[in-house]
Amino acid sequence: MFTHITLGANDVEASRRFYDAALGALGLEPASGPDPKGRYWWRTDRGAFAVGKPIDGEPACHANGGTIGFAAKTPEMVHAFHDAGVAAGGRSIEDPPGERNGAFGKLYLAYLRDPDGNKVCALHRMA
Repeated sequence: MFTHITLGANDVEASRRFYDAALGALGLEPASGPDPKGRYWWRTDRGAFAVGKPIDGEPACHANGGTIGFAAKTPEMVHAFHDAGVAAGGRSIEDPPGERNGAFGKLYLAYLRDPDGNKVCALHRMA
């Protein structure tokens, strides 16, 4: 459904370090870039994710109520995402990393706020 997601960042280098660490724990390579507009990109065969200063020149702000979820192959990768993100300047939020049961079945999740306050999570769908 999605081709890419781009988030605004006030400190692009802090965001790059955070996402290199957190997404690296999920098996992604470090970001490429910066591109001509100063954005850093993480790419897979299923889509792309980027951070950069907002093109309109206004300060970046988080989407209150928004969450971006990243797929994890294992529960251990969810924990690694969480721990790497916290070590790289993120903040752990909501419940500790772990199993959740709900309308979408059995999931293993971890939620973080990135350096600009964006809510991100790693999600593993349990069998």
